[in-house]
Amino acid sequence: MKASIITAVLNGAKEIDRTLDSVACQDYRNLEHIIADGGSEDATVEISCARNGGAARVISSPDSGVYDAFNKGLRAATGDVVAYLNCGDCYISPSIVSRVMHVMTTYNVDAVFGDVQIVERGKRSRVVRRYSSKRFSPRAMSYGLMPAHPTLFLRRKVYEAVGEFDANYRIAGDFEFCVRAFVCRSTSFHYIAEPLVRMPTGGLSNQGWRSKWEITREMMRACRRNGISTNWAKLCLRFPIKMLELI
Repeated sequence: MKASIITAVLNGAKEIDRTLDSVACQDYRNLEHIIADGGSEDATVEISCARNGGAARVISSPDSGVYDAFNKGLRAATGDVVAYLNCGDCYISPSIVSRVMHVMTTYNVDAVFGDVQIVERGKRSRVVRRYSSKRFSPRAMSYGLMPAHPTLFLRRKVYEAVGEFDANYRIAGDFEFCVRAFVCRSTSFHYIAEPLVRMPTGGLSNQGWRSKWEITREMMRACRRNGISTNWAKLCLRFPIKMLELI
């Protein structure tokens, strides 16, 4: 099977090389890397085109945010399996894609995911949290628990069945998509109980209590839209669980 890795980026010249190198060194050969750039005004596009012999395919045009960029990359992807690795994120080892594809074939599932190491942005050797996907189940989505999206590999047929990301969401579009994929469709999955991706602090959902409030509000909207029974108390129970992940 062919795998497509999509990287959404806007003005990421300082970090895009980490992600480009991480994908380029994967030992799974039937692999394409698509850079979905939102019209960067720095050197992101130039770096992406030149790095690793220009192996990555770059699509650069204005978009309305990260989920619009995800969709832009998805439409360009030609793989049987699709994953997203954002700018600055990198795979833990060169064998991650090979292992995931092997697991997907061996267990005959439509989705494979694992955990994420969240590291200090200025000192990447220091792990501050392990975002674990072990508590995920379709039922757990009513508590705001979802697979670690940077580790999620999905067969293309899942996107064909449930559609693209909803670009009207600013911060929880991946959650809303997973509701459609795992609750509304009952996508089969396998969890790899170890970190697959290393991600620096400072992402959209990790910018203080204001972002936590906004993502919770969007999760509530996503659940109501898709007929998932939940409430504010249930969604906020995920915060104590996340505190236990701190290292």
